[in-house]
Amino acid sequence: MQATVPTGAPALLLYCRPGFEGECAREISGLAAELGVWGHVRAKPDGGYLSFHPNDEAGALLLRTRLRFADLVFPRQWIHRACRVDGLPVTDRATPVAEAAAAIGENFSAFWIETADTNEAKELSSFCRRFAVPLEKALRERNLLGDDPRLPRLHVFFLGSGAAWVGVTGAGNAAPWPMGIPRLKMPRGAPSRSTLKLAEAFLVFLGAEAQAEWLREGRTAVDLGAAPGGWTWQLVHRGLHVAAVDNGALDPALLADDRVEHLRADGLTWRPKRPVDWLVCDMVEKPSRIARLVGDWAAEGHCRRAIFNLKLPMKRRYDAVLDCRALIGERLDAAGIKYRLRMRQLYHDREEVTCYLETR
Repeated sequence: MQATVPTGAPALLLYCRPGFEGECAREISGLAAELGVWGHVRAKPDGGYLSFHPNDEAGALLLRTRLRFADLVFPRQWIHRACRVDGLPVTDRATPVAEAAAAIGENFSAFWIETADTNEAKELSSFCRRFAVPLEKALRERNLLGDDPRLPRLHVFFLGSGAAWVGVTGAGNAAPWPMGIPRLKMPRGAPSRSTLKLAEAFLVFLGAEAQAEWLREGRTAVDLGAAPGGWTWQLVHRGLHVAAVDNGALDPALLADDRVEHLRADGLTWRPKRPVDWLVCDMVEKPSRIARLVGDWAAEGHCRRAIFNLKLPMKRRYDAVLDCRALIGERLDAAGIKYRLRMRQLYHDREEVTCYLETR
C-alpha cells in the first residue's frame, strides 16, 4: 500500500484543548479574514486539533508571515505548511514522512513527533518514541537536518499509526515545547495546584530578561482572591513581597513568611495605598467583572503589570474573550494609557483563559 499526500495549498494545523475546537476555529478564521485570506476548517469534536485550509498558496503565505503566535488565544501550537500523509505502510512509515518533509523544501533544526492531548492519542506514545530512530535516519539520509537553530522545526503529528500531519514551525514564532505543553512539576510546599497556572503564565508571557527584571526581590505584588495561596506562593518564592487579599484562610506556611501580608478584605473593592509592580487575580467571578476590575487598577495607576484569569461561561466562550478584551482596551484608551494585552488558554487552564497586561 502506497502512502498518499494531498495536493493543493498547504494547511495550517492548530493544537488546542479538547473541547475548544470551535473557539480555535472562530479565532483563526477571523484573523485570516482580516488578512483577506479565505478557506475552511476541518475539525473533530474533542479531537484536540483542527486544520485551516486556505483557498490558495498566497493565503497560506500570508498566514505564515503576517500572524504572530504570541497573539493567539486558544491554539497551544500551530504548524505551517502542513500536509496530511495517509496510508503509511507498516513496513516503512519513515520514508513517506521524510519525503513529505523534503517536499517542504527546507532543512530543519530539529524534529518533534507529537499527538493530540487526548486519552485516545496517548495510546500512541510508545509508538511515537520508537518511530524517532527510523525517522531521524530517513531525514539524515536526505540531508534535511542542520545545526542552525534559526532553521524551522519539523513536526510530525500522528493521528494513528497509519496517518500523520507533516509541517513546520518558524524559529521564535511558535510554542517552544512539544505539543505546546510546558511540563511543570507540582512544587513541594505549594498549597494548591493553581500555582502551576501562574508558573506557566510566567513562562508563556515573560521572556528570561523580563522574568529577571520583574520577578525578583524588591518587587511588590497584590494577589486578589489569594486563598489558599497558590499564586502567592509563586510570587514569594521569586522574592516578591505580596499583599494576599482574601477573606478566606491562607496557608499557614505563607502566613509565617514575613514577605506575605494577609488582608481579610473583598478583592473586588480593595485598593492599595501605594502602587505595586504586579496585580495577580484568580478569583471566580464573571469575566466581564474581572476585566473591569483589572482595567480600573491599571487606569488608576495601582499596578504596572497584571496576570489574571477569566472564567469563561459555558456558552459564548469566544465572545466573552472578545468582550473582555474590548472592556480593558476602552478603559485604558480613555485614560490615555499605552498598554499591551495578551491572552492564552494555558495547558493548566480549564474553562478559562489567562491574561497578561503591561502598561507603559
